[in-house]
Amino acid sequence: MLYFSPWKTAIIAVICLLGLIFAAPNLVSHSAVHGLPAWLPRRQVSLGLDLSGGSYLMYEVEMAPVVRDWLNNVADDLRTKFRQMRFEYTGGLQVSGTDLTFTLRDRSRASEVISALRQIDPGLVANVDGAGRVAVALSQAALDQRSAEALQQTIAIVRRRIDATGVREPSVQTQGSNRIIVQLPGIGTPERIKQIIGKTARLTFQLVDAAAPATSDTIPPGDELLPLEEGGRPGGSVVEYAVKRRVIMSGDMLVDAQATFQENQPVVSFKLDSMGTQRFAEATRDNVGRQFAIVLDGKIISAPVIREPIPGGSGVISGGFTVLSANDLALLLRAGALPAPLTIIEERTVGPSLGADSIRAGKLACTIAVVLVVGFMVAFYGLFGLFADIALFLNLCLMIAALSLLGATLTLPGIAGIALTLGMAVDANVLIYERIREEVRAGRMVMSALEMGFRRAFGTILDSHVTTLVAGALMYYFGAGPVRGFAVTLSIGVITSLFSAVLVTRLIIVTWLRRDHPRSVPI
Repeated sequence: MLYFSPWKTAIIAVICLLGLIFAAPNLVSHSAVHGLPAWLPRRQVSLGLDLSGGSYLMYEVEMAPVVRDWLNNVADDLRTKFRQMRFEYTGGLQVSGTDLTFTLRDRSRASEVISALRQIDPGLVANVDGAGRVAVALSQAALDQRSAEALQQTIAIVRRRIDATGVREPSVQTQGSNRIIVQLPGIGTPERIKQIIGKTARLTFQLVDAAAPATSDTIPPGDELLPLEEGGRPGGSVVEYAVKRRVIMSGDMLVDAQATFQENQPVVSFKLDSMGTQRFAEATRDNVGRQFAIVLDGKIISAPVIREPIPGGSGVISGGFTVLSANDLALLLRAGALPAPLTIIEERTVGPSLGADSIRAGKLACTIAVVLVVGFMVAFYGLFGLFADIALFLNLCLMIAALSLLGATLTLPGIAGIALTLGMAVDANVLIYERIREEVRAGRMVMSALEMGFRRAFGTILDSHVTTLVAGALMYYFGAGPVRGFAVTLSIGVITSLFSAVLVTRLIIVTWLRRDHPRSVPI
């Protein structure tokens, strides 16, 4: 038990050395970290809003438009299917809320309708009443699956948008089944970022129907009436175009978008993937002389006339942009469109003075805790207490290093978790030392007392650490925000304290035994 092979000693030493190296950048400020030697890592522990100040935003993902768009696609597929089946219905395929409704002319063919729906999407369910009216909706399982997919896709897009603005160490996480929490450390006025996050940025390219009158009363069935963006309106008047509903090309076919200048005016240049290039070339070739509407979130940015075919897969979007709006649009197009609209339901701004007070209080609490623990161990256990204090210092370095590597955000509850873990770390040493005392009182020699003390205390130490780790895992799984921050630091501290209290302390004691060959245990 007290024997350490050379390879075990080397592994423990390397782990402790790596802990010191990865914790070192946290000793200097963020601006000074770039002046560290090149061989040192540069990652530091991020500070949460309660420590650094910043903005807290909570968004709700609106799933109704996602369901409505999905049912509209189902309606298009059903029209094609019904034509193939020579199936007659009345009332049209109307999408209302979360249902797609129509009425059967021949109710005896209801089973064929249900079969056709299952072929389109197994997640669709249909209810047929006595009058032959059919209501099609997504099953609860399909709805939950699409909601989860939309939420995860939204989080990824929001994170890309925020990263592109240059905000340092933002936090984007879910809360519940349809909410997203965004934390922006150091950002006191997040108005521009709120605009970037909340914009759906759904870009489509549609043909303008020049033959259709731009009035809602006489618009053809295959068209829709869309307004021109304010920046492109002459004299501020409201201008609307009748455009074909059929989307020639969408924003998900873009591979790059950059703000640039054309004729001294800010514009957005874009490049398309292979599919987009092919569609763009065909559309411009077949519609020379017609207007091509570039639509963003239901508003026409610009409607240029196609002068000649464009086969290169690249183009320019113009529309009375400023430099900032052109940069923002390019950023949104690169990040991708949101699958569902976002509604902000809570916003908080935390001042940096609160963070400074919290940091001072946290530093004072940790300093007092460390001083008391170190003093207690030396006073009660002498030389072995000093060994435990050395292991405690290495434990703290390993905790900070782990938090830095994980990119964890340290909050005030996280500091509380560190302070609590420091006390728990020496608790394992106390168990070992008290066991050794009992073995000495029982008359065992030095080597035997030390070996039995470590062996018999290990089971109790392992049980206490595992139960604490389970509690930390449950807090992280079921909790949110500060609770998760506390759970992360607590769980990391439990693992590092088990390593330091059992392996590091034992290695130090074994090294002392080999060097001094003591005749008694100095406890």
